[in-house]
Parts: sequence; structure tokens; C-alpha cells
Amino acid sequence: MPARTHYVCLPCRAAVKGDMWPKREHRCPRCREPMVDAGPHVAIPPRRDRRGWRVLVGLLDMGVTFHSNCGCCNDGPGKRPRTPRELRAWQGGQARQDEADSDLRG
Repeated sequence: MPARTHYVCLPCRAAVKGDMWPKREHRCPRCREPMVDAGPHVAIPPRRDRRGWRVLVGLLDMGVTFHSNCGCCNDGPGKRPRTPRELRAWQGGQARQDEADSDLRG
């Protein structure tokens, strides 16, 4: 069975599962625009869940996806925010972590 991942259309709040390989452009079934590869471990919120979609959009805009390193070792994406409040706190924590990492490097 081929590996599957979630492709998301943010304006339509639509998601479909598709094969990871071969890499090709997936288009939204509703608007025909290109979809974003969010990863196999993403929890897709219901279409009516505006807060959940706002958080998902925020994460994907920051470049955060829900892929594991190798897919076989339960090394998934870890804890991800589910509410706008958790997203703001998580963004602040990520900024502090990035500063600490840059201080360590040099």
C-alpha cells in the first residue's frame, strides 16, 4: 500500500488524502486551485470549525507540516496547537527556541 498524506485547500477548507509518491500537483476538487501537502499526521478540523482552520492556516503559513522523519519510528510532529490561543503561545515559544538555538550556534 503506498504512503498517503493529506492535501489541504485552505480557502475552501477542503482536504483529501493522496499518495505521497510520485510527487505531483494535487488540485482542490471544489475550486481547482493547487493544494498544500500538510502531511500524513495532521488532524483536519471539520469544515465548520473556523478556529481549527485558523490554527491550521497559521501553522502551514509558518511552514510547519505534519510529516515524520522516517515514517516508521513514531517520531511524528509532536504536540501542535489546536486553538488560536495555543497557536499564539506556541509561536512565542518557537521564537524563544529559535533565539536560544542561534545563541548556541554562535
